Amino acid sequence: MEDWVVELQQGRSDAAWDAFVGRYRRVIFAAIRHYAQDYDDVMDIFARVCEALREDDLRRLRSWAEQAQHRARFTTWLVTVVRHLTVDWFRQRDGRRRLPALVEGLAPLQRRIFESVFLDQRSHLETYELIRSRDAPELTFRQFLTELRNVYAAATKGRSGRLPLELAAPVPDADDQPDGAEPEMTLERGDALGRALATLSAEDRVAVQMFVIDEVPADRVARVLGLTNAKAVYNRVYRALDQLRQHLRNAGIRRGDL
Repeated sequence: MEDWVVELQQGRSDAAWDAFVGRYRRVIFAAIRHYAQDYDDVMDIFARVCEALREDDLRRLRSWAEQAQHRARFTTWLVTVVRHLTVDWFRQRDGRRRLPALVEGLAPLQRRIFESVFLDQRSHLETYELIRSRDAPELTFRQFLTELRNVYAAATKGRSGRLPLELAAPVPDADDQPDGAEPEMTLERGDALGRALATLSAEDRVAVQMFVIDEVPADRVARVLGLTNAKAVYNRVYRALDQLRQHLRNAGIRRGDL
C-alpha cells in the first residue's frame, strides 16, 4: 500500500498530500505537457490540478483509495483525471474549439479533418465516414486521403516530418502499463510510439489502423484503400510495422517495453 494512502486512512490529510505530491509530481507534469508546452500554461494547469485534487479534503483521492476493487492502476486513473482537468482549463481560457495556429491556413475541409483526428482523437476511417455523412457526401476515400496528407504536412511543417508532441499521441488512459514500470517512463514510451506513427504515410496509418487495431478483414481494407487484393494489404501493413519497429529500436525501445 502506498504511503499516501496509509496517511489518508489514518486521517492525516496534509501528510497524505505531501506524500502524494512527492511521488506523483513528475507524472502530473508529464501528463500536462501532452497538451501544453508554454511554461506559464504548464504551471497554471499544475496549480489547477493540485487545487482540484485537494478540494473537499482530498475527495478525489479518497474516492479512489476507498474502492474495494480498482479497474485501473492508480497512475492510469491519475493521468485520466489530469487530462480532463487540463482540457477543461483550456476550454475555460480559450473556448472549446480553439485551433492551434499551425492550421489557420487550412481549407475548411482540412480544418474539419484536423479537428476530428487531432482534437477529437477519431480514427482516420471514422473521420472519413463522419465528414462524408455530414459535410461532403460526394467525397471519395482517395480524395479524403489526399486532404489528410495535406493536414499532416501542415502539422509537421518545419518539424522534420514529425508531429508536435501534443498532437502525436493521446495521453494513455487504459490499464496497459507493464508491471513495475515507472509511470513517467510509460508516458515517455507513449511519446516515442506517437512519433514513430507520425513517420508513416497517411495511407499506411490508415492501413495499420484498420487491419491491426480495428481488425477489419484484409479484403475490405483493400477495397477501401483501392489496393489490388488482400496480399497487397498484408505487404503494406507489414512494411509499416517494420518501419515502426526500426524507429522504436533507434529510440532505444525494444519489444516488451511499451
